[in-house]
Amino acid sequence: MQQTFHPTLILGGGFAGLFTALHLSHQNYSHPIILIEQRDRFSFKPLLYELLSGELHSTQVYPRYEELLAGSSVTFVQDTAKSIHPHQRRVTLASGKVCDYSNLVLALGSKTTYFDTPGAAEYAMLFTSGKEAMALRKHLQHRLHQAIQTQDSERRRQLVTVAIIGAGPAGIELACTLADLLPIWYDELGGDADEIRVALVNRSREILKGDVNSHLRCTVQRALKRRVVSVDFLFDAAVTKIHADGVEYRQHEQTQILQAGTIVWTAGTAPNPLLMELPVPNNRGRLVVTPTLQLPDFPEIFAAGDCATDRDHPQPTTAQVAYQQGKAIAHNLKRLEEGKPAIPVQIQMRGTLMKLGLNEGVANLFNKVQIKGQPGHLIREATYLQLLPNSAHNRKVTTEWLTDELFQRHRPFSHMQLGQTPWLYGVATVAAGLILAAPLIWRAAEPMQFQQNLSWTGVPTLLDRLTPPAR
Repeated sequence: MQQTFHPTLILGGGFAGLFTALHLSHQNYSHPIILIEQRDRFSFKPLLYELLSGELHSTQVYPRYEELLAGSSVTFVQDTAKSIHPHQRRVTLASGKVCDYSNLVLALGSKTTYFDTPGAAEYAMLFTSGKEAMALRKHLQHRLHQAIQTQDSERRRQLVTVAIIGAGPAGIELACTLADLLPIWYDELGGDADEIRVALVNRSREILKGDVNSHLRCTVQRALKRRVVSVDFLFDAAVTKIHADGVEYRQHEQTQILQAGTIVWTAGTAPNPLLMELPVPNNRGRLVVTPTLQLPDFPEIFAAGDCATDRDHPQPTTAQVAYQQGKAIAHNLKRLEEGKPAIPVQIQMRGTLMKLGLNEGVANLFNKVQIKGQPGHLIREATYLQLLPNSAHNRKVTTEWLTDELFQRHRPFSHMQLGQTPWLYGVATVAAGLILAAPLIWRAAEPMQFQQNLSWTGVPTLLDRLTPPAR
């Protein structure tokens, strides 16, 4: 008689949860695998800026889980975990369904926190998912259309002012993108790009404070000033209230108001409140795990991403960390299935990546070498596209992106910066070709060294799909 196993449940379909599921499937894991996620689409968060700008489209950045999991052994359930009962090895879902498990993976991510700021939940927009990115795009375009039809210059300037709360990576990358993008959209409507204002409102004087990208501060500050319209800074500005048409804040012991047609909140996150109900130690809401990412008192439960922290080896809550954790959890689950002990997770930090405007970025390789401008943009997108789940989806999206970058296919004028002529864009195309030619030469001369040093960027895979490696 065939033995029946309780399934391995994975709560949360972000990077950690989705990649745990996919890697388990690739390993021919014998237990049933169930991925439970409240949304029907995966949001590839590092590339939401490209979704907003139109540089990438929704099928690339915001695909359905059913598409990503097609052909795998993973069962997708669109539902929300309501309660977790570790002693009974049971999860209750919002739909009322009760799921028993043999192993549980907690990858629930984090929630936006407004720090009890009045009006924030009602009037500030978020930028954490594909749905929110497309809603923001629609809202911004609506504001620009309103402005072009408004005769009152003061009202028009308010409509085309964007206030971004928080100067962490999300706020900065969004500010850089909008400071390039909005003038282009407004110019196409016949508006005056000089009326556009993008302002970063930050509680402290430091951008990227306490973030893994803090060493890029000088590079980022220069980039913010070099946009089509420079980004304004409101430092030491503690937001006290958000209105439908503005942000109230305290600065230098005075209350001031920034009138804005669009307000975006990127100021903070908090752990999923469901985790606080578990009878296990936590560090500010993040579950304390062993080096193997297991809960000490419940070794059948793994936790990763924003949900977990290893006090001896804390890791930043970034996509590259969550991806590696998901892969490592899958490997350890397979070991447990085979009767072997779980092994400590080794996270390799290979640098950081940031988007600093349209066709501009910075790739800080191994936190030692900064590659900026369009080369940084190409490395950033190639790296993230390599992390796209599902090899078929990855191959399709990566090929489309590389074709567009090299030949500028299907790229309307709205993606060019103001004043950028076709000739200059042609120069950019040649530059992109040269950027990709250098890796080809390196690969031909030192194939092993090339693979070892650049495998994490996704460049070797990109080139392998276009040309066979040197033998």
